[in-house]
Amino acid sequence: MPDKQQASFQTAVHDDFRRVNECIHQQLHSDVALVSKISEYIIKSGGKRLRPLLVLLTARACGYHDYNHVPLATIIEFLHTATLLHDDVVDQSDLRRGRDTANALWGNAPSVLVGDFLYSRAFQMMVGLESFKLLHILADATNVIAEGEVMQLMNINDADITEDDYMEVIRCKTAMLFQASSQTAAVLSKASPELENDMADYGHYLGIAFQLVDDLLDYNGDTETMGKNLGDDLAEGKPTLPLIYTLKYGTSEQKILVREAIEQGGRENIAAVVEAVRSCGALHYTAAKAREYTAKAKRCLNLLPEGEYRSAMADLADFAVVRGC
Repeated sequence: MPDKQQASFQTAVHDDFRRVNECIHQQLHSDVALVSKISEYIIKSGGKRLRPLLVLLTARACGYHDYNHVPLATIIEFLHTATLLHDDVVDQSDLRRGRDTANALWGNAPSVLVGDFLYSRAFQMMVGLESFKLLHILADATNVIAEGEVMQLMNINDADITEDDYMEVIRCKTAMLFQASSQTAAVLSKASPELENDMADYGHYLGIAFQLVDDLLDYNGDTETMGKNLGDDLAEGKPTLPLIYTLKYGTSEQKILVREAIEQGGRENIAAVVEAVRSCGALHYTAAKAREYTAKAKRCLNLLPEGEYRSAMADLADFAVVRGC
C-alpha cells in the first residue's frame, strides 16, 4: 500500500520532478570545489523529497501551467537541505538516511558553511521569481524554522515540557516548511485567498503528521527503514511526544525511567525506555494523533478540482502516516 501511494504522487508530476533534479544540479554549481562536493553529497544522499513534490503537486492541482514551480521546488529543497546540514552538526549525528553525515565526513565547520551556501543560493533564486509575496512567505518561514531549532535546543534534557510546548516546536521546526511549500505553490498559481489558505493548512497538517510519525519510528522502526539509529532522539535527550505521553500516563517506574533518560541522555537504558513507551500506549497515542492530522490535511483538499493531482495529494497525506502507523 505505501509503495502504491508513493508511486501515485510521484508519477503525477514525473516530468516536473525530473526538471527539479536538473535545476538542483545546475544551481549547486560553485567555483569552490568543497562547496559543490558537500552539496552534491547531501542532496544525493537519499530521501523522497516530499517538500519539493508538495510544491509540484499543489501547483498543478491549482491549475498552474508554467514552469516557475520548478525553481520554487528547488528553493524548498535547498532550504530543507541546509537545515539538515545544520541539524546534524547541532545533534552531533553521524548517520542520516543510512549514510554518513556530511559533518562526520568533512567536519562541522565545512558542513555549517555549506549549509549557509545553500540558504544564500535559495534566496538568490527567490529574488529571481520576482514575487514579493513569495519572498515574504519564504523569508518568514526560514525565520520560524530557525526559531524552532532554537526551541528544540532549549528543550533538550527538559523532562517537564508539555505536549502543547512540543507541538509548537514541531509546528515551527518541521510543519512550517511543508506549509510554505504548499502555500507558495498556491500563490504562484494565483489561487483564490480561500484556496491559498486551504493549501497552507494542508501543508501545515501534513508536516505535523509527518513529524509525529518520525517520533513514533524512533521507538518502533529499524535502522534500515529510518536511515538512523533506533532511539537517536532519546540519546540526544529530546523529549518527543511518546516520551511526553509516558511521563504523564505511565506507571511510577516508567515515569522515573523516562525522566532520567531525558535528563541524562545517552543509550544506557534505551531498551527499557522503548519497552515503556510501547507498553503504556504512547505509540498508539502518537499514531492516533498523526492520523488525526492526516485527516485534517485531506479535508483541506475539498476546494481543489477532482483529478489526478488532488488524488495524489490525498495519497501523499496517507503516505505520511502509513510509514509507521
